[in-house]
Amino acid sequence: MKPLATEGPNAQQIEFWNDQTGQRWVEMGDLIDAQISPLGELAMNRAEIAAGERILDIGCGCGQTSLELASRVGSSGSVLGLDISDPMLGRARERAGQQGVKNADFIQADAQTHSFGSPEFDLLFSRFGVMFFADPAAAFTNLLSALRPGGRLTFVAWQEVKANPWMLLPVSAAMKHLPPPDGPPDPLAPGPFAFADGDRVIGILDRAGFENVTLESSVKEMLIGDGRSLDDTSRFLTELGPAGRMLKDSGPELRTAVMDEIRRAIEPYSGEDGVQMGCATWIVSANRPI
Repeated sequence: MKPLATEGPNAQQIEFWNDQTGQRWVEMGDLIDAQISPLGELAMNRAEIAAGERILDIGCGCGQTSLELASRVGSSGSVLGLDISDPMLGRARERAGQQGVKNADFIQADAQTHSFGSPEFDLLFSRFGVMFFADPAAAFTNLLSALRPGGRLTFVAWQEVKANPWMLLPVSAAMKHLPPPDGPPDPLAPGPFAFADGDRVIGILDRAGFENVTLESSVKEMLIGDGRSLDDTSRFLTELGPAGRMLKDSGPELRTAVMDEIRRAIEPYSGEDGVQMGCATWIVSANRPI
């Protein structure tokens, strides 16, 4: 298969998720899925998936969501997992083969620019895969073209970083050991918190042509790193999310110092079952006009 060209409005993201970051997510995939699969399942339940439906899984990563969606639609339905990361798609295809799943397929493509052809999908779904577009309104306009009239959109995205201490504390720990940034981060830049502002999300989807846009707030405790030891969880958080991105090109000495800082920060949240910390998400729903 021809590799996805590092070009277009999301070239930076394509490069990022196809280098060592994509491989790192493959290596940590089981831990990541164990941690966030309950949040994706909440969104799937909200979508009211029916047997026989055709679903596009946007930003499918290593394929756990696509395979769960395939189970829900049954043999009469189908799922197409789409992602820009070749390493993660390789893992998704491997999982499908290992589990004997026949009604899920995967393509490497940029959802903002990919030509979908006819509007064939009943549902567009994503678990934390739609916050990374350079132009979200353009991306969702393009995605709308893949959805049949009356079809649905459901995705889950993170609320603001202050409401997600499981990511805030590792970032704060890393910043103690890194040079100060040139200025405050752009809250609208592609990244995990690009959809933190619910009003912005509604505006993006309205401009893209969706209707009946609703946001449901979900605030709960999350078991970090699948209940591993405090040391293993600290190591996991050093590799994952914004902190991992900040340390992407760092040497082992700095990474160890940050990991120790993270361990001290999360130790108060550690108990017999592992480290549990608060998280806050939006479950977003909309549909294409009939």
